[in-house]
Amino acid sequence: MHGGRWWTIGDVEIGPFGAKSPFGGLGGLSWAGGSARWERFGTATWAAGLIAMFVLIVVAAAVAARRTPRLAAKTALVAIATAALAGAGFVASRPTGGLPFELGRGVALFGLAAIAGALAAAGVLRARR
Repeated sequence: MHGGRWWTIGDVEIGPFGAKSPFGGLGGLSWAGGSARWERFGTATWAAGLIAMFVLIVVAAAVAARRTPRLAAKTALVAIATAALAGAGFVASRPTGGLPFELGRGVALFGLAAIAGALAAAGVLRARR
């Protein structure tokens, strides 16, 4: 699935970085009637999520090597906060006219992932040196 499913309209799935439909395949977000700002929020959410994922993998690797990656954990918290703010902007500025959007499971999974990542990074920061 391209970008995760945040909203569904029938068989069409819309995520932060694009849409997937049975009749058109993968595509952008412009057809949904959203503003350019909404599309930028989607791209920012996608990019911040990838950065947070990469930094959390670095944190996990350092913890596995029995180190305390304090700088990487702080960077992960900033990336998670950025992704959460961009995601909130993506949800808040969604197009409201014309299309019957239904909230998909992607929003809940995104929130759970942000909480789990923040707890992991906070646990590393609270660890003794």
